[in-house]
Amino acid sequence: MQTVSRQKTVLLIGASRGLGFAMTQQYLKRGWCVIATARANSMEGLRKLSGALQIETLDITLEEQVADLRARLEGRRLDVLFVNAGVKNDDRETIADVSTEEFIRVMVTNSLSPMRVIEAFQDLVQPNGTIGVMSSGQGSVTNNVNGNYEVYRGSKAALNMFMRSFAARHANDSRSLLLMAPGWVRTDMGGPQARLSIEESIPNLLNTMDAYEGRSGLHYLDYLGRVVPW
Repeated sequence: MQTVSRQKTVLLIGASRGLGFAMTQQYLKRGWCVIATARANSMEGLRKLSGALQIETLDITLEEQVADLRARLEGRRLDVLFVNAGVKNDDRETIADVSTEEFIRVMVTNSLSPMRVIEAFQDLVQPNGTIGVMSSGQGSVTNNVNGNYEVYRGSKAALNMFMRSFAARHANDSRSLLLMAPGWVRTDMGGPQARLSIEESIPNLLNTMDAYEGRSGLHYLDYLGRVVPW
């Protein structure tokens, strides 16, 4: 008797535009069931997509919205939980001149909030599943040789450290934990001068994530599967 394969499910946090939207499109193309989140005023693009797509409202910086979504998804089983949501400040700002308010906004959005999402939804992920976040090569302390994008770099380095702590607290967890660096991609956030197109980055990034399915522990990788130095 032929075995019918189960449709896989991904919860993709921050899917309204850019890399997250491209990931949603790619997962749908690959036949996955996608639960995609966006802020209430950013759903227009997602609503135009077809396939096994469930759109949910979420601003990851609002704890009550995280709790509400967790309640709505009670009983669901996820193969992948991936947090893509993130922001950046003005590229010209250094740590010397960024305002306290802007620093807090970037750090809360890029570092604290993704971890709160992971803590809230981790128990929905299958024992052989994947929990991942969109990090950046700019989060690598080793690779920082020019000092640009300081606040953004700091937020991603903090995210990496928090994921390292999460991995240490779950040392016996069989799931794969991934810090993904997509490369410098031409999106609204990456800008028109970026080296890579979305088509060059995202399909390869998903291929890398697939290749690490079932490989426990924390892995810091770029879109081509190369290890990124801490």
